[in-house]
Amino acid sequence: MKRSGANEITEHRDGAGEGTESQGVRSVQRALDILGLLTETQPTVSISDIVKATGLAKTTAVRLTQTLEQNGLLWATNKGYMAGPGLWRWAHLARQTWEIPDEMKQLMRDLGNRRRETVNLYVLRDMYRVCVAQQESPQPLRHVVRVGDELPLWGGASSKVLLRDAKPALLTRIARSSPHGSEHVQVLQSGLSEAADQGFAVSHGEREAGLSAVAVPLIGRGGTVVAALSLSGPTIRFPEDEIPGFVTDLQETATRMTERGFDHPFIG
Repeated sequence: MKRSGANEITEHRDGAGEGTESQGVRSVQRALDILGLLTETQPTVSISDIVKATGLAKTTAVRLTQTLEQNGLLWATNKGYMAGPGLWRWAHLARQTWEIPDEMKQLMRDLGNRRRETVNLYVLRDMYRVCVAQQESPQPLRHVVRVGDELPLWGGASSKVLLRDAKPALLTRIARSSPHGSEHVQVLQSGLSEAADQGFAVSHGEREAGLSAVAVPLIGRGGTVVAALSLSGPTIRFPEDEIPGFVTDLQETATRMTERGFDHPFIG
């Protein structure tokens, strides 16, 4: 899930150095916005597509796309610009860095096969939780989050697990960004306390109506929560009498994953 709405940095007028730096950062953001237009359903974009989506002047869009093409990040075709070969090197590096080991994937597959619900592994990134691994439910009606998607932290079982060690300032920011406003911080704090006491978290329709999830923490070597392992699916398949079984399976899998001590950026 691509996050949008990043604030454009305003150029400083009171000093040449500050103005140049701000312009540079703004140009980088604009270039990233252009790359962000490429998706699985829209593998190519034209200059007119870029101008329409970003609001950039045509001359600016052309200059940025030419720079991206020169650096191998875009590739010009008759249908428009597509992802360039330079991105493949970065994608390969990201895959090596973030893809979990095969043994851990198998543990997630086994859990998904037993419970027949979608299994996700999330890590915390500022005000978002990022999906770093997933095993889809085999059932036709299922919950799917793509690897790399960033979801808000103001709701959901995984959020309650990931934010266990969060500072009050972060919780306040998250609450303000939610549809419920600043007062939502009290709900967040209550959910975090309950999850910490129980060792797991449950959510029903908090982020999406009809969607439920159960999550448990993965604890790093430093004793902090480094990831959340969850099962999610339609609320109708998450009745209260099924929750204990979900929790037991999740905790057993999480324990086996952390016991392996696999070397990974989010396992500290």
